[in-house]
Amino acid sequence: YLIGGGHAEPHEVLAVTFTNKAAEEMRARVAQLLTTDCRRLWISTFHAFCARLLRREGPAIGLSRDFVIYDAVDQLAVVRRALLDLDIDDTLLPARQALSVISQAKNQMVDPETLRGESWSARGEMAAKVYERYRRALHEANALDFDDLIMSTVRLFQTFPDVRETYRRRFRHVLVDEYQDTNHAQYALIHELTRPVSSGGGDEYADSGMMI
Repeated sequence: YLIGGGHAEPHEVLAVTFTNKAAEEMRARVAQLLTTDCRRLWISTFHAFCARLLRREGPAIGLSRDFVIYDAVDQLAVVRRALLDLDIDDTLLPARQALSVISQAKNQMVDPETLRGESWSARGEMAAKVYERYRRALHEANALDFDDLIMSTVRLFQTFPDVRETYRRRFRHVLVDEYQDTNHAQYALIHELTRPVSSGGGDEYADSGMMI
């Protein structure tokens, strides 16, 4: 509707969803509906969008453009190494549980220091220490996990307003599949992209859409 009706150019539309399967289906449907070239239309998962953007803009926050992305197997290996280095018994804090705590913290945009301050149990203290060691290991390996992709993009936008403004102005229409299912970090990302854009002649808004 937006592109076919002449309301927007393909490069002005961003559509994000949660899974690769959903993104592929969206791309296929749009390609079938439109006769124009849609290669400039950004349709992807949250993570793929952030990875693409960080390949371009990541150096601003100290990221190399050739960073690697760790999957679940890589993440577990790093957590297990951290548990060994910290001499934490796996029976007290299983690796998968530690990784779950780390992921939940990242989805809430919480860093290891904050997690440590909020911990009220010995297990929570241990998880915060593992989180710190895990974060350091990924940094040393020039790696990000999937949660980092979103956190780093939000941090980029919040730290460098000029970069944020570039993408806010570019994406005049932002559509989010199953928006009600976004976590805090995903919400923060969309918020950065769609809240008012300052301009000399007044405020300009990016449109936000929701497909359910």
